[in-house]
Amino acid sequence: MKNTQDITIVGSGIIGLLIAKELHQAGLSVTLIEKNPTAQESSWAGGGILLPLYPWRQSPAITKLVIPSLKIYPHLNETLFASTGIDPEWTQSGLLISKNPDHQLAKQWCDANEIPVTAAEESFFAGLQTQVENPLWLPTIAQARNPRLLKSLKKFLLQQGVEFIENCTVKEIVQKNNRIQAINTSTGKLEVNHLIIAAGAWTAELSKNLFSKKLNKPKIAPVKGQMLLFQAQPDTLSRMVLDGDHYLIPRRDGKILAGSSVEHDGFNKSTSAETKTKLKSFAFDLLPALKDFFLLAHWAGLRPGTEHGIPYIDNHPEIENLSINAGHFRNGLTMAPASAQLMADLILKRPPVVDPQPYQLTR
Repeated sequence: MKNTQDITIVGSGIIGLLIAKELHQAGLSVTLIEKNPTAQESSWAGGGILLPLYPWRQSPAITKLVIPSLKIYPHLNETLFASTGIDPEWTQSGLLISKNPDHQLAKQWCDANEIPVTAAEESFFAGLQTQVENPLWLPTIAQARNPRLLKSLKKFLLQQGVEFIENCTVKEIVQKNNRIQAINTSTGKLEVNHLIIAAGAWTAELSKNLFSKKLNKPKIAPVKGQMLLFQAQPDTLSRMVLDGDHYLIPRRDGKILAGSSVEHDGFNKSTSAETKTKLKSFAFDLLPALKDFFLLAHWAGLRPGTEHGIPYIDNHPEIENLSINAGHFRNGLTMAPASAQLMADLILKRPPVVDPQPYQLTR
């Protein structure tokens, strides 16, 4: 391994991991630096639905990353499972949406993006209790079991020779003119050829601490989300259900996720009894059968929030060997494959997979 890697990535969530995969496959050497163990933040904490909630209400810039990403996931799942023996559990369980006041807009979006959609049959709501409004069924929408996807990705990258430096905090940038020379970290100094910051909710704070106040920086703020996990049986719920602002996600082994909250509470990752009660009430009201099962876990994660949920994916306009890829809000998993491809395209000067303009730092 070279003393100085071609690429140094700060952040090893789904975005950092997939950027590492893209650039390593392009022939570059890569090191990932993470302040904690790998992939223990927002990527791990989310639900894993591979579609934005009500995507027709989102910016077109989100759709442009979502649609190619959905096409990448099946092959990515096969590759990771075959190489590592860890199944990311990409599962085409379909998404049932109970309330769609904008159902015409929903159908137009699905048709335009070749997402099959039909009116939901009454039988789909057997065992569920909710007031439906133009319910829709999206049969091809999949989920990934995000903790397993992340474990599989890490193992795959280690097999490929990508270096991981965990429990390592970046303290200082060593910069000469408009180029980064090295970074000082809690575990020592690392020389840098090209630095990518993909630190999720911590990206803005890190950029503020490391770089001059005059430089362009991403506008990202942490947004907490809390989740519950129930020990249900495999026949309890057969499909993902989106009901208003909340959802239930059944895993292959029967466990059911209930989520999630949207809270502006800085970098406070603690859970609360109030939100736990609200999520339990939602889950029990929608699927009364859950009352018979044990609540296994309650946790919180910090999403990287941006205006309209649009991420920053850009080479820095003022520092020639710095790139940023962060700010995916609730859709990091959903946009990650295309987001990583675009980052690699920009660094390698390849024709970009999507128009990079909406994701620029100077937008």
